Amino acid sequence: MITFLKKYFSSLYIPVLWTCIVGTLCCLPGAMLPNEERFPIPQFDKFVHITFFGGFVFLWNLYEASRVRGLQKLLRLFFLWYVLGNIFGIGIEYIQKYWIPGRDYDQADIIADMIGAGLAYGVSTLWLIKSKPL
Repeated sequence: MITFLKKYFSSLYIPVLWTCIVGTLCCLPGAMLPNEERFPIPQFDKFVHITFFGGFVFLWNLYEASRVRGLQKLLRLFFLWYVLGNIFGIGIEYIQKYWIPGRDYDQADIIADMIGAGLAYGVSTLWLIKSKPL
């Protein structure tokens, strides 16, 4: 599975595209989003946040794993993308609070963003480092 991911998803345009998609979808006005009552899963938006920001961190780490050789440097870059994912998630929440009509600030969304980024950081460290030849 890691070989497949590295082969098809490790180019630069994949994480850049994902970042643009996440930023765009998180900045849509509230009137353009479906009602939460339509989804039978409670707190479905938290799952979406975990997926968005987990994907953000994992895809950037996958890109870094395909181009960086040193293990210590790669681990530092993985941590950097984890921190950037958290900053991106917190920043998006404040953008929604102050500038996006119909969207609100939710600390639980920030926690979900951090959980997604943290899970992706852990998965990246375990899977991508383990599969990388030293």
